[in-house]
Amino acid sequence: MNAIKIVICILLLNSITGCKKAELPTQSEAPHHEHKAPHKGTPVELGEEEYHLELLLEPATGVLRAYVLDGEMENFVRLKEEKFELVVNDATGGVQLTFKGVPNSATGERLGDTSLFEAQSDWLKVHTNFEGKLMEIVIKGKRYSQVAFSFPKGNDHDGNTKQ
Repeated sequence: MNAIKIVICILLLNSITGCKKAELPTQSEAPHHEHKAPHKGTPVELGEEEYHLELLLEPATGVLRAYVLDGEMENFVRLKEEKFELVVNDATGGVQLTFKGVPNSATGERLGDTSLFEAQSDWLKVHTNFEGKLMEIVIKGKRYSQVAFSFPKGNDHDGNTKQ
C-alpha cells in the first residue's frame, strides 16, 4: 500500500512540475571554444592553435617570461632550442628581446629541453603595452615565423585573451 502511495505522489509531482525537454543550443548559441592561460598571462597563438606561448611581464624587473604550451594551453612543451627572439615596440620605439631557456631542477628541464624562456630589458620596465613579433621558433620540427601579437591582449583569435 505504501509503495502505491509513493508512486502516486511521484506521478502527481511530475505532472505539476512538468518535464522539460533538454534544448540543444542553436548554431548562434554553440559553446565557445576557449583556452585559459595557466599563469593568467598573454596568449600568443602559433599556427592554427597548434601551440601557444604564454607571456608574463614583471614590470618592476623588466623580465618577460614565455611558457611554451600545447594548442589547448594545458601542457608544457619542451624545446630543443636554447633561445628565440621577439621584437617589441610602441609609438616611442622598441627593442629586440632574446629569450633564453630557463633550467628547472625540480622538473628536470635543462637548456635544450625546457618549456620556460626569459628575456630582460629595462625598456619593459616602462612599456607594458606594445606590439610584438616573434621572429622565429621551432617546435617539434615545425617552424613558426613572423608571428605578430599585441601585449597584453595577445593574438589568439578565438577570444582567448589574458584572463
